[in-house]
Amino acid sequence: MFIHAIDKEITLKLIEPKDAGAIYELTDKSRDYLREWLPWLDGTTKLEDTEDYIKMSLSAFANNKGLTTVIQYNEHVVGIAGFNQINWANKTAYIGYWLGQDYQGKGIMIKVAKALTDYAINHLQLNKVEIRAAAENKKSRGIPEKLGFVNEGCIRQAEWLYDHYVDSVVYGMLADEWRNR
Repeated sequence: MFIHAIDKEITLKLIEPKDAGAIYELTDKSRDYLREWLPWLDGTTKLEDTEDYIKMSLSAFANNKGLTTVIQYNEHVVGIAGFNQINWANKTAYIGYWLGQDYQGKGIMIKVAKALTDYAINHLQLNKVEIRAAAENKKSRGIPEKLGFVNEGCIRQAEWLYDHYVDSVVYGMLADEWRNR
């Protein structure tokens, strides 16, 4: 079991089947808000969809290819964050995250992304952490920017978002940069 306490209010814990109800409820409550930037909302329409996602996430964890955690704020499930992929050959982790609408603006995600970056570099001994965000998603882009990640460029029409393509900005942090900041 992976559990990482960030501070007195925020904890990351490995996603588990018992989290399905709380995650689905949070997803459903924040559906319209999340749909602006996340392409998977229309494919998550019932509890079983969340249960399948959890199974897939646990399989990735068991195969050392990813780490999906539940973000707990004051012991309530408020979002998901983790390594969507870990590329061991290149020693790179790719952070992904989302937060329920009611929990925005509390500084939660900046602490979560910082903790995940630190874990990837100092515990997993990876050389690079990447975060990608839609070019127009100012809130999501603000996370790596505040943490000092380098804007490595824009991938044009990188993702299909329901009825249109969006560009993605790639941010990277190298292990040496993280340690020397």
